[in-house]
Amino acid sequence: MKTFETERLILKPAAVQDADFFLELYNMPSFIKYIGDRNLRTKEDAENYIKNRFLPQIERLGFGNYVVILKEDNTKIGAVGIFEREGLDVLDIGFSFFEKYEGKGFAYESAHKLKEVAAKEFGVHKISAITTKDNFSSQKLIGRLGLKFQKMVTIPEDDVELMYYEN
Repeated sequence: MKTFETERLILKPAAVQDADFFLELYNMPSFIKYIGDRNLRTKEDAENYIKNRFLPQIERLGFGNYVVILKEDNTKIGAVGIFEREGLDVLDIGFSFFEKYEGKGFAYESAHKLKEVAAKEFGVHKISAITTKDNFSSQKLIGRLGLKFQKMVTIPEDDVELMYYEN
């Protein structure tokens, strides 16, 4: 799987070596509140999550979840990905960033690049996104990416009703 770059960022495919990063990112209070608790409590949990959730899709489709890295100092600041998600017919774009890096355009820059790459390199032109009713910053970003609200959905094994968007 390739690495992609924007003016300020590197999008590197998620790997088992990123376990500490995902353990921290996925346990942020805002991640748990808006995206959900992935029950990652140890580095081993994170390694298994990467092996069982991220790598099979990457091997099958050639794309998946990417670690977003600042070019200026190689800091891992967030993640962006296009995912097959149970209960959704259309591939789903998702993103999460450490709070310190929110509001600086990094999520848009990386998600826009990934959406562009998905279309050009993988022929993925239809993309969806889901978010909670109270995650206004994600709703705004999803709109900037050109996705429009379609309906409310509930995905399997989750009882929270989510806003569903498509381009």
